[in-house]
Amino acid sequence: MNYTIKNEEIEFYNASKSRVFPKYTSQLINWANQNAQGTRPVVVGQMSELFPQFLASESEITIDTWRQWYVERYPEAFEKATDKIYAQVQNLREAITLIDREMVEQWVEDLVVCKTFNGLYVQKAILGFLAEKRGTTYRLATPEEEAKGIDGFVGNEPFSIKPDTYKTMGRLSETIDVTIIYYTKTKTGLKIEF
Repeated sequence: MNYTIKNEEIEFYNASKSRVFPKYTSQLINWANQNAQGTRPVVVGQMSELFPQFLASESEITIDTWRQWYVERYPEAFEKATDKIYAQVQNLREAITLIDREMVEQWVEDLVVCKTFNGLYVQKAILGFLAEKRGTTYRLATPEEEAKGIDGFVGNEPFSIKPDTYKTMGRLSETIDVTIIYYTKTKTGLKIEF
């Protein structure tokens, strides 16, 4: 049996009212936060640990008691996180004034031509290197295989190849069910890890 609980119903049960932000502003603040790392555990605490502690210690579970419990333990967290994120918002505000149509066109060309070529060239180099180490062959994935998150094969083993920055991109919702190889470009070559 399957059910769907709508956001409005969730809010009804937990008495939480989400704020509504003007169009695009939440996306921009989220983007700034990803760069500034304003809501990392070192700044605001580890929520997956704190919330269960709150639930275990309080008899009245409401958004107000949660807020009070949290602020008692992290009294400066909102201000510290806000300062980090707002500084990055200012950086974005300055950068966006530099963007004109010509720059967007150059960005598109760089993505489609340069980054595609470099990304596929790196994939081929990594697969070839691993195949040589294992004494087998390699091949790049077909479009159907790519749709499943596979970038190529070493022997019969499928791999997904991602830059190390992929690890920090929490906004990605894809699920990859094969071994992921992360690479970092260095001055002297590529560093890879499984």
